[in-house]
Amino acid sequence: MSENSNKKDLLKDLSEKRSKALKGGGEKRIESQKNKGKLTARERLSLFFDDGKYEELDIFVQHQSKDLGLDKNVYDGDSVVTGYGLVNGKPTFSYAQDFTVLGGSLSLVAGKKIAKVMDLASKNGAPIIGFNDSGGARIQEGVDSLAGYGEVFVRNTLYSGVVPQISVIVGPSAGGAVYSPAITDFIFMVKDIGQMYITGPDVVKSVTGEEISHQDLGGSEAHSSKSGVAHFVYDSEEECMNGIKRLLDFIPQNNLENASKKDFTESTNSEELRNIIPEKSTEPYDVKEVITRIVDNDDFLEVHANFAQNIVVGFGRIRGNSVGIVANQPASLAGMLDINASDKAARFVRFCDAYNIPVITFVDVPGFMPGVNQEHQGIIRHGAKLIYAYAEATVPKISVILRKAYGGAYIVMNSKELRSDLNLAWPTAEIAVMGPEGAVNVISRKEISESKDPDATRSKLIEEYKEKFSSPFLAASRGYIDDVIDPAETRSKIATSLEIFSKKFLDNPPKKHGNIPL
Repeated sequence: MSENSNKKDLLKDLSEKRSKALKGGGEKRIESQKNKGKLTARERLSLFFDDGKYEELDIFVQHQSKDLGLDKNVYDGDSVVTGYGLVNGKPTFSYAQDFTVLGGSLSLVAGKKIAKVMDLASKNGAPIIGFNDSGGARIQEGVDSLAGYGEVFVRNTLYSGVVPQISVIVGPSAGGAVYSPAITDFIFMVKDIGQMYITGPDVVKSVTGEEISHQDLGGSEAHSSKSGVAHFVYDSEEECMNGIKRLLDFIPQNNLENASKKDFTESTNSEELRNIIPEKSTEPYDVKEVITRIVDNDDFLEVHANFAQNIVVGFGRIRGNSVGIVANQPASLAGMLDINASDKAARFVRFCDAYNIPVITFVDVPGFMPGVNQEHQGIIRHGAKLIYAYAEATVPKISVILRKAYGGAYIVMNSKELRSDLNLAWPTAEIAVMGPEGAVNVISRKEISESKDPDATRSKLIEEYKEKFSSPFLAASRGYIDDVIDPAETRSKIATSLEIFSKKFLDNPPKKHGNIPL
């Protein structure tokens, strides 16, 4: 046999092996995947990466297990596809679990494949995106499969705050499989096909007697609106991919970079801000109307839109620069802070701080949610998380008090004492220990009860309290507010300040890490 002929045979063998590996678990299982309305692992990566191009890693890796029939179920690449390419023109690393191979179950080698691509993402300062479609640990491998999860979990933890980590739930994610997504920065879910749960419906029924469907237990609705585990939900995988790309466009590649600056059109609707706050302080309004009139091109990417709707968090741009936005939402629970809102905002602030994204806070908060359930569920501990997040953050921090800023909630929402850089207030701002009505009822109870006209006396005292104690000019006279501004000036004031604060440098005291009240 000639040398050229031998080379041709080798290349033919390579082509055949690669072709076989690309089929995953085989045509029948691919067809079954399609019948469930799901893309295959490689289809997902092709859809995700620019122009459908990516470099696959470890396509010929195989598990070495022989117990319980695994020696007869060996597939090239095993149950996960890993690789890298460009997304939005920037280096990105990814893995996609392959449900056609043993139900996407995680083996030791699959865990090591994921670990390898995560290591590469960290070394190269690029995001890592994981597409989760797995029945959980490969039971036949026993403790080896659990070790595979450990390989992933430790990297999720060590690379947290180093490179952005995004999980995409496009199938079942059960048992140990849910903990890796839970550590990552953002979780995307696709309706109808994505589920997350520690134990499935059958186990729940056997232990508790409760009957519940897969979707009701761990579907997108449950986790986006009730548990708060999922940050984004989309109707299809294609829409989900576009959503991920939009998020990536707002954030930097790693913790040593800033997000890319974008072109913008200067806002022309700033004067409309003067008319958003209602005449009556008890009337609700949608704070997102404030946000969209301030950010570039009315473009605001809300995070956790369906969860804890009494607070709004998300990304926007001001004069081309990415910012994180936190805003009390008077249209839901009057904008009060409760357990879920505190957790939601605290986690978002910490993400922004980790990735050099300035935080803009719009304040309209009457206080913390009262109630036995909130107290017993630990609102003190959860509210403290938000204090911790704002206080430790070293990125530029700007607050604008729109209306109410009462009591401890005022302090929590990025007050000057939490190292805020700039604190502004609209003329409609009310800054006080508590609301005028409550304060007067406490302070002047005797005077009101002994008055000939209690209602008239109460109204008079409330107005006096507002003028004397809750005016933004009082807080400004003490230096707690840096300026009281025309609402129409809000965007320009924030934009100018961000340009000046862009070189801000602030060190926290040297320490291994703090002990946030989890």
